[in-house]
Amino acid sequence: FPTRRSSDLIQMEVEKYGWMSPQQFVDIVAVSQVTPGPIGINCATYVGYTATGSVWGSVLTTFAIILPSLIIMLSICKAYFWLSKRFQGNPYFEQTLRMLRFTVIGLIASAALMLITPDNFIDSASWGIFALTAILTLLPNKWLSHPVLLIIAAGITGYCIYG
Repeated sequence: FPTRRSSDLIQMEVEKYGWMSPQQFVDIVAVSQVTPGPIGINCATYVGYTATGSVWGSVLTTFAIILPSLIIMLSICKAYFWLSKRFQGNPYFEQTLRMLRFTVIGLIASAALMLITPDNFIDSASWGIFALTAILTLLPNKWLSHPVLLIIAAGITGYCIYG
């Protein structure tokens, strides 16, 4: 199945209702790509502001584009908590959760590999920060391998080296 980006779906709606010209939308996508955050949310926010001329329009479109994902994630979390309480101590359930950890590790590793580009790794210090973070993540010590602490430590290290 061909997949559509959220900006493509937004563009279809914008053109259907004539909220702005195609050139204005192309400009929005260009600005959305250079601003932090997901392109679809940035586009929706700007289109909402442009179409309504108010901040409330941007708030409404941002909320509308986030709402489906929010509902799905809350449903999954509720199902997980219900299942984990109901099947606590069940060896099959525990084994399934252990196996899912490998899937999560694979997804994170895949995202990390996609970020290994010459733009992101400009010198040996970049590789050193990456290698140290990867090693600390794999250590059994919970304090050193806590994700938030690793992100903060990598950020501070990067700032000290490149800041």
